[in-house]
Amino acid sequence: MALFPGFDVVDVTVGGTTVHGRVGGAGPPLLLLHGIPETHLMWRHVAPALAASFTVVATDLRGYGGSGVGSGDDHSMRALAAEQLAVMRALGHQHFTVAGHDRGARCAYRMALDHPDHVSRLAVLDVVPTGEAFARAGREFALGYWVWSFLAAPAPVPEQMVLGAPDTLVDHMLDSWSDDPAAFPPWLRERYTATFRDPDRVHAICEQYRAAPDVDAAHDEADRGAHRLRCPVLALWSATGAVDAWYEPLAVWREWADDVRGGPVDAGHFLAEEAPETITAALREFLL
Repeated sequence: MALFPGFDVVDVTVGGTTVHGRVGGAGPPLLLLHGIPETHLMWRHVAPALAASFTVVATDLRGYGGSGVGSGDDHSMRALAAEQLAVMRALGHQHFTVAGHDRGARCAYRMALDHPDHVSRLAVLDVVPTGEAFARAGREFALGYWVWSFLAAPAPVPEQMVLGAPDTLVDHMLDSWSDDPAAFPPWLRERYTATFRDPDRVHAICEQYRAAPDVDAAHDEADRGAHRLRCPVLALWSATGAVDAWYEPLAVWREWADDVRGGPVDAGHFLAEEAPETITAALREFLL
């Protein structure tokens, strides 16, 4: 099965770990970052289409898929963003666009805030900033974003529970967060679940969630009102999901950037897999 025709597989050593991904196409560089419970395979429909106009780099975040689990104790989005920036620089791209979904979107906007001279445009799929999410948290957040609390619980509780039933966790995420569970065939579910069968990977992912309410939110609060996203921002979100129901996403992102556009997409949380043609068209229009 040729998922990324014409793409090369790459493994880049950065900061004591490795980042796995694929590179293909020609044109201005574009970095694609995935969310939970996915890997770079979530871009399998979008990346080949965009490769006609861009040099597309689709990577696995630390702990996921074929990437390493990192070294040291810093599992913040700031650290993950620095890793992904190092990958792009190692591939010869000093200035690039980044598009991220879910966890990848959090890595992407942190990269744009921390390294504005490298990120020329930013696309965020189905998120608001982490600091905003915690600042506005209430009953709906606690129940709807249960994974944030569950995976952030003290070790080794969530790690042991996830390792005890990885299929249950991944299937529940894919089925309950999507409008079209058929978008995830059995072979793909198995590839996504493989991450959650590895103790070291599960621990790394839990550590990232533990960093979210503490370190990541603190980084956002330190930037609020002091640093803005200098690049144009495209915000897309599920028309049927929590971001649409709980927030006014464009208004939220306009508190962080001057040039913000976007809107809801007729799909569940997994926009690039449930509505790939819509996402491809929106990214192409924004980037060209």
